[in-house]
Amino acid sequence: MKIVDLICSAGRTGFWFDDQAAIKAGAVQDGFVYTGTPCTPGFASVRQAGESVSVILVLEDGQMAYGDCAAVQYSGAAGRDPLFLAEDFIPIIEKYVRPLLVGEDADSFRRLAEKIDALEINGRRLHTAIRYGTTQAVLDAVACSRRKMMCEVVAEEYGLSVSEQEIPVFAQSGDDRYLNADKAILKRIPILPHALINNVDTKLGRRGELLLDYCRWLKERVFALRTDDDYLPVIHIDVYGTIGEIFGHDSYEAMADYIAELCEAVAPLQLHLEGPMDAGEREQQMVDLRNLTRTVDERGIPVKIVADEWCNTLDDIRYFADHGAGHIIQIKCPDLGGINNIIEAAMYCNARGIGAYQGGSCNETERSAQVCVHLAMADGAAMILAKPGMGVDEGYSITYNEMQRILAVRRRKQGHI
Repeated sequence: MKIVDLICSAGRTGFWFDDQAAIKAGAVQDGFVYTGTPCTPGFASVRQAGESVSVILVLEDGQMAYGDCAAVQYSGAAGRDPLFLAEDFIPIIEKYVRPLLVGEDADSFRRLAEKIDALEINGRRLHTAIRYGTTQAVLDAVACSRRKMMCEVVAEEYGLSVSEQEIPVFAQSGDDRYLNADKAILKRIPILPHALINNVDTKLGRRGELLLDYCRWLKERVFALRTDDDYLPVIHIDVYGTIGEIFGHDSYEAMADYIAELCEAVAPLQLHLEGPMDAGEREQQMVDLRNLTRTVDERGIPVKIVADEWCNTLDDIRYFADHGAGHIIQIKCPDLGGINNIIEAAMYCNARGIGAYQGGSCNETERSAQVCVHLAMADGAAMILAKPGMGVDEGYSITYNEMQRILAVRRRKQGHI
């Protein structure tokens, strides 16, 4: 089945681009916007509307396959590619990607994805968002050609098995960390709430007291709202390096003391702590996460440290996994470029006994979220992010419903219904 055309359309994502450097430097939130001057190149304001590009592949029998190019909320931060704006990048897709794919047989996802991911223009690879969305479209095209689901194509080409069970979904609250936590609890979401703890003075506290109070409230809320004793969600908090800000990014014992307090605050619920410090570059970040992971393990502190910042690419993920830098590594899907790298990253983490959290960004689209569910159902991810958006309901609906469709179709194929 040949690809006969490639079409692009500009779109909106499920959230916004935020200038992380400006926020950390003190940009003040005013309603939904931030006041202050942007610090990261490409930003016209500290917060601006997220953009996407749909790549639509037309097959010779008239079927259309598509994927969405999107970048993370904090584009341009921690070594990431710059801001992804549709008007800047649609011409690049049409000039360089279209001739690469038109006329190709949609017979192998892996072959075509690796071809796209490796393409260099003037010595540089394509923006991660372009590689991300185009390889989604390729996977869909191959699935259309084979008359199979995308997860089945992945399993076939990588020697994997499609999961017969639900993968735990993680819902993020955004700044509305109280109301949206209630939503997640009422829907019995397995992992919550993220909480967006990205400012010391307003969210963590100079002694960590604000986050401790929130964690105590969160545990009480779970037990107050749950309708049965079986619901014991994982408490997953992303602190954006702020714990390292108050204790020092390499003060492992002091950070461990505080993390022990957080564990006590949520007990008997399990705590995941994402991004405890931000060392400012990859090597030191790996060292700090490795040493903190060893420290909490040696002290028997029941926390799972989650690697995120400076662990963006497939090579980064392999590097952090090889050194035990965290118990869980977030595979931040748009940051990896081609979705073939997401599959490879999850397989690598699993082979080394590291939890593969197939995450991403609130700033994606419904299409990229659906495709990522198919990847997770085949690649052995330990947990998956509900996306896009930060309102809980929308992202969870998209992610959960796609997973249920896959499970229902698989049961039918196996003769169970």
